[in-house]
Amino acid sequence: MGEPFSGTPPSARPPDDRLDSWKEIAAYLNRDVTTVQRWEKREGMPIHRHLHDRIGSVYASRRELDTWARGRNLPGAQETGNEAVSSRSPSAPQSAKSNYRIRWKLVLPGAAALLALIVGVSVWLQKTEYFWRNPISDLRFQAITDFDGMEQAAAISPDGKFVAFLSNREGQMDVWLTQVGSGQFHNLTHGSAPELVNPSVRTLGFSQDGSLVTYWVRKQGGAGGDISIWAVPTLGGQPKPYLEGIAEFDWSRDGSRLVYHTPGPGDPMFVTKGGSRQADDKPIFTAPGGLHSHFPSWAPDGAFIYFVQGALPDNLDIWRIPSGGGTPERMTSQNCWVSHPVFLNKRTMMYLATDSDGSGPWLYSIDVARRIPHRLTSGPNRYTSLAASADGRRLVATLTNPKSSLWRLQISDGSKMASAAAPISLTTSSGFSPRLGENFLLYVSTTGESESIWKLADGISTELWKGEGEIFGGPAISRDGGHIAFSLRQKGQPFLYVMQTDGTNARLVSGSLKLQGDPAWSPDGQSIISAANDNGIPHLFRIPLDGRPATVFVREYSIGPAWAPNGRYVLYSGADIGTTFSVKAVTAEAAAHPLPALNLTRGARHLTFLPDGRRVVLLRGEIKHKNLWLIDLETGAEQQLTNLAPDFDIRDFDISPDGREIVLERVQDHSDVVLLDFQSNPE
Repeated sequence: MGEPFSGTPPSARPPDDRLDSWKEIAAYLNRDVTTVQRWEKREGMPIHRHLHDRIGSVYASRRELDTWARGRNLPGAQETGNEAVSSRSPSAPQSAKSNYRIRWKLVLPGAAALLALIVGVSVWLQKTEYFWRNPISDLRFQAITDFDGMEQAAAISPDGKFVAFLSNREGQMDVWLTQVGSGQFHNLTHGSAPELVNPSVRTLGFSQDGSLVTYWVRKQGGAGGDISIWAVPTLGGQPKPYLEGIAEFDWSRDGSRLVYHTPGPGDPMFVTKGGSRQADDKPIFTAPGGLHSHFPSWAPDGAFIYFVQGALPDNLDIWRIPSGGGTPERMTSQNCWVSHPVFLNKRTMMYLATDSDGSGPWLYSIDVARRIPHRLTSGPNRYTSLAASADGRRLVATLTNPKSSLWRLQISDGSKMASAAAPISLTTSSGFSPRLGENFLLYVSTTGESESIWKLADGISTELWKGEGEIFGGPAISRDGGHIAFSLRQKGQPFLYVMQTDGTNARLVSGSLKLQGDPAWSPDGQSIISAANDNGIPHLFRIPLDGRPATVFVREYSIGPAWAPNGRYVLYSGADIGTTFSVKAVTAEAAAHPLPALNLTRGARHLTFLPDGRRVVLLRGEIKHKNLWLIDLETGAEQQLTNLAPDFDIRDFDISPDGREIVLERVQDHSDVVLLDFQSNPE
C-alpha cells in the first residue's frame, strides 16, 4: 500500500518535528518544490507517505532531513538560497552564490525605482519644456519705417535684403519697397490696385528668386472669384497677373513645388510642381463648410504644409497636412485669432496669436515636435504681420498701436446723405462697441487688463460694469430700454450677462455656450439670441432668461442676429466665401424668410433696422474701408449714407431708436515696420 518507513513512527515524533507537505519541506530546506522532489528520487532524501499514497500526500522529519543533508555535504536548512544544486556541490560556493543573489534582490527593486523616477522626471520636463529657451532672446530690433499713417502686411525677400509692405503714405494704400539699410522707399503700384488690404491672408510676398513683389488683389466690388495674385518687379515696372484665381501661395525651399489655395468655399488647397496653376490640379485639403484655411506654409524639409484653419475672425488654430495629402493634424488648441506662421528652423515655428482674453496679437513660438505654444512678447503694441527670410535668420513684422474713438452724425429722414461726423467727447481713454438707447449712449472702454461698460447721458458719464476679461460683440439694449445684455470672455471662457440699464442686478445667464458675435434681445424680452460655436461652426441659439437650457434657433452657419421691429423675422450673416458673405433671414419660428439678394464684405456683420422695419443700415465697401448704406428689404433699393475719407475706418456703429442719429466707432492705426535680426543661428 505505501512505502515502508524507518526511524521514529509519526505518532512518536514531536509535532514541531513534522513537515506535512512538499511546500513545507521545500521551505524548510530553502529550495523550491521541484528540487526537493528530485532529491527524493535521485539522492534518497527521507520522505514518508500516508497509507492512501495520494500524490503530494507526504510528510518528513526535520531531524531526518538535517541528518541526510549533513551526510551529503549540503548547506544546512537555515542557510538561504533558491536554486537547485546537486548534493555533491561544495557548500562554500553555494553560500557565495546565495549571498550574491540576495544582494541583487535588494539592489534590483531600488534600481527599478530609480529608473522609473528618472523616466518620470524626463517626461515631466518634456511636457513642461523645462529646458525651453526663448528663440528671440538675442534678436536685435530695428525700425524700418517711421511714417505718419499706417504700414502693414510686411514681407521680406528670400535672401533677406528687401522688405515690401503696404502703406497709405501718399493717401491711398499702395505696395512699397525698401532695401534693408538704404533708408529709401519706392511706391510700386501708384494707386493701380484699389483694394489691397485683407488681414486674414498673407497679402504680400516675393517670387522664389526675389525678382518680383507679389500682392493679393480683389477687383473693387468683386466677389471671391475676382481675387488673384499680381506681381511687380522689385526694380519697378508694370504690374501683371502672377497667379490668377489664387488667394495665397508659398514656394517650397528648393523652389520645385508650389502650394496655393483658391478663394472658393473651404479655401481648397493644392500642391503643384512648377510655377503655375494646372488645370488637372486636385486639392489636398478643403476646410469643412463655414470654415477657412489660410496662410499655407511649407515645412523646411517639404514633408508637411502648415496652415491656419477655423472660423473667422477669432476661432482659429495651426494645423498641418502631409504635402502629398492625407489626414490633417491639429498643432495648437488656442481657439483665438491666429495668423502668419513662419519657420526659423526645422522645428521652431513662430506665428501671431491673441491671448484667451482677446488681448494682442503677440508673437508666439512652438516646437512642432512638442506642440507647446509660448508667448514671446507683451506691451502696448500689437503685431499684425510676420514674415521670415528663407534661412530664418531675419524676420520682418508690423507693429501697431490702435486707437478707437466715437463719432456722431445726423440723418434727416433716412433718404439723404448723413451730416459730417463729429467726435464725441469721452471721459475715458478709449471708446468702442457703441449702442444707442433712448437719450443715452452705451460704450465699452479698456483700462489695463479690465474692460468696462459706460453710459453717457445728458453729458454725464457713468461706469455701469467693470471686470477682468474681454467684452466681445456690442452690448444689446432691450426693446423697453430697461436691460442690457453683454458677452464677456474670461480666461478663454465666454459668459453672457444681463443687467439693468443703471448697472444694477447684474447676473449670469449662460456660461456653457461658446458664444460669438453680438447678442440680440428677442421682441418679448424673455430670451436672447446669440451665435455660439458648435463643433467649430457658429449657429444662432435661443437663450431663455428663466434658466431653461438654450436651444438651437438656426441650424446653418449663422451669426450677427438683428430682429425686425415687428418681431416677425430676424436677419443674420451666413458663412464667408472668399471675402464676402450673404445676409439671410428666418421667421420667429425659424422658417426661411425671403430677402433680396444681399452680399457684404468681411467685417460688416452688424445690421441695424430703421424704425419703419422695412429698411436696414449696414456697412459696405472694402475689407478695410467702408461706408454706411441704406437697403430697402422690400424693393432692394440701395442708397449710400456716408462718404467718409479714406483714412476714416469704421469698425462698428449703431442707430438711435428714432432713426435720426448714428454713432460710429472709428479705428486709427499708427503702425510701423520693424526688422528682427538674429545675432546667432536660430536653433
